[in-house]
Amino acid sequence: MQSEFEMSMMRELRFFLGLQIKQESNDIFICQEKYIKDILKKYKMNEAKIMATPMHPTSNLDKDENGKNISEKEYRGMIGSLLYLIASRLDIVFAVDLCARFQTSPRESHLTAVKRIFRYLIGTTDLGLWYSKGSCFDLIAYCDAGDKIERKSTSGACQFLGNALISWSYRKQNIIALSTTEAEYVSAAIIPQFLT
Repeated sequence: MQSEFEMSMMRELRFFLGLQIKQESNDIFICQEKYIKDILKKYKMNEAKIMATPMHPTSNLDKDENGKNISEKEYRGMIGSLLYLIASRLDIVFAVDLCARFQTSPRESHLTAVKRIFRYLIGTTDLGLWYSKGSCFDLIAYCDAGDKIERKSTSGACQFLGNALISWSYRKQNIIALSTTEAEYVSAAIIPQFLT
């Protein structure tokens, strides 16, 4: 148990494991702005042209077996940096997960897709999670499923308590669905698992 003196030395939480926490009287904002700027500088992407989306809408990444090989070490480092960032940036989860599938044999096309995510981050460093005081306590869940690369579909889900995002997940399904409708039903059925 902490003494009164130790408790008085504690201040408002502002930075924790790369997360920046901004607390105000009616809300809390969590972002990773400093971390984003650091990784952009590390991979020399801070001067690159800004992109409006993390992935091109018609992008169709695949194994690209005939593509030019690139450095696995650099590619894995970039993916690892982005995976840590998805703690507060749901807007890049799909693109990062798709690019992460090709870490064992990355090609130039995969690196181009990863660099696009970085270019998107340049213009969105200040995005994050916002939790406001006094919002309602309705629990709302959304889910979706799909995959063009492998036969097993991928389920994505997010849950809101009022207006506050409280949980999210993105996982490959355990079964091979025979139709998109079946994949959607499987995705909806496993929402309770995402909450645990």
